[in-house]
Formats: sequence, structure tokens, C-alpha cells
Amino acid sequence: VVSPMLQRVKIKVPATTANLGPGFDCLGVALNIWNEVEVGIGRPGINISGEGEDVLSHNSDNLVYRSIAYIFNEVGIKLPEIEISCSNTIPLARGLGSSSAAVVGGLVAANTMLGHPLTNKDLLRLATNLEGHPDNVAAALLGGCQLVVQEADQLTTTSITFSTLLRAVIFIPDVAMPTAQARSLLSPVIPRDDAIFNLSRLGLLVNAFITDEFSDLKIATQDRLHQPQRKILFPAMDLIFRSALKAGALGVFLSGAGSSILALTKDRETTIGYEMADIAEKAGVTGTFRISDLSQIGAHLINANDFAG
Repeated sequence: VVSPMLQRVKIKVPATTANLGPGFDCLGVALNIWNEVEVGIGRPGINISGEGEDVLSHNSDNLVYRSIAYIFNEVGIKLPEIEISCSNTIPLARGLGSSSAAVVGGLVAANTMLGHPLTNKDLLRLATNLEGHPDNVAAALLGGCQLVVQEADQLTTTSITFSTLLRAVIFIPDVAMPTAQARSLLSPVIPRDDAIFNLSRLGLLVNAFITDEFSDLKIATQDRLHQPQRKILFPAMDLIFRSALKAGALGVFLSGAGSSILALTKDRETTIGYEMADIAEKAGVTGTFRISDLSQIGAHLINANDFAG
């Protein structure tokens, strides 16, 4: 070890919602729903409690472990024996960034243990390599609303401000929608009209966030690039969208690749949640709803102690 290493760190990392309708693979927002990752040098083992405790790997293919190992390899330091404890509240395979949280949690924990040899830009590049696309990991790492542009190997992120009045009502179906399956439905060819449809709405969405033009959010969260295709897996989607808007939501969209549906609102959260869950159940889709603030902060250290030489 070439520098003092923290013996133990504890990181909080947020859930995220990506796309927000038109911002496919380039827009993400952090949510006030958190996983905690504690990493310590000592007897090896992976402990998982909460979401995914029965299905996530407890071996070296665990995504948190792989992300930690990735950092140590990147900086050229041998990975010591480590114990990982994950306390998860982010649902798995529901379009709320659970895998991005695992990746970012592991990367930030390892980078913190090593005394921050890598910048956030470095971490974002590594996280994108592990996750495959940058929208969720950017929001999980940096917090807030992040627009990410990829140019060859370079990633550029910019933060989009939004009102603290905005909240999320998330309908979380009991049925998962694996990202790979949801992506396999997407056509490699996009009609020009659909491209213009999404470009115009993404511009409107960014401006609505910055200027608090909440009345624009209904149109600004519409999409033609991925949601219509994913409706094949989730035929009740349009019903739930309409129900949310009728109950007072400002805008509504499929969260990431689904299966969660997220409504943006500044009031009537409980009513919107109940209406979404009710119409979904009538359509044969059981689930629950959660109300969350949008988080201005991303992954961060909440505890650290002891140095190992």
C-alpha cells in the first residue's frame, strides 16, 4: 500500500430515475431513497440486508465487490481481504438504479478508502464502463439532475437545476422488468418524426426544470423512442399514466427501463399514488407506491475510521 488506507468506510448512495420520458440514455435524477454500503478491511465476506438479500450474489461476482476491485486495479494497489455490508432499500429490476447504486457505492467506497486518488470524472468513466450507460450512474454519483453527453471516450455532465417543490410518486409493480429484456425491444432505426418529437420535448423538459414552468411537464415528459416499445411488456402503462395525470400529476413516465412508473408532482402525492396503484390492480398489475423527494446530493461518506499503514 503506497498511502494510508482507511480501515472502514460507510457510503450512502441514492436510487435514480433515468430518461424522464424523452431523455433516453442521457438524463437521470437522484431520488431520496438510499442504499448503504459499508466496506472494511478484515475477514472476507458479503452481507446483504433488505432489498435483494435473497437473490444478490455473496461472492466475488457481486457488483459492489467488482466495483471495489475495479478501483484497486485502476490505481495499481493489491486488494486486501475485505468485508462488505449492504443495507438496501432500492428495489431490484424496477428501473430505480439498483445496479448503478451498487456500482457507484463500491467505487466511492474504494476511492474513499484509498484517499481519493481518482476524481469524480474518473469515477464516472469507470462507473459507465461497468454499467454500460451513464445516465443512472451520473445521477447516483453526483446527485441532482444530470445530463450526460458521450463523445468518443469522453463524458461531459451538466447539472440541471430544479425546484425543491418537485416530488416523485413512484408506482413499483411486484413484477420486475429486467433492463436487458426491456432494451431488446428497441429498434435500432428511429423515424425522423420520432427523433424530432423527443428532441423538442427534452429541450422543453430541461427548460421547465430550470424555470419552474411546471405546466410544461405533461408534454415535456412524453416519449416515442422507448416507452411505446416497452408497452409490449407492460400493457397497463398507458392506463397508469392517464390515471396519474388525472389525479393531478404534472408529468409521468416509465422510470428507466421499468417496471416502475414515476409521476412528478408538487402536491396530492398520496392521491396520485393511490390512483396509480388502483388502476394498475384493476388491470392485473399489483404493486406499491412510494413518495420521494428528488435528491440534490449523490453518493457520500457517512462514516469512516482508523488508518491502516
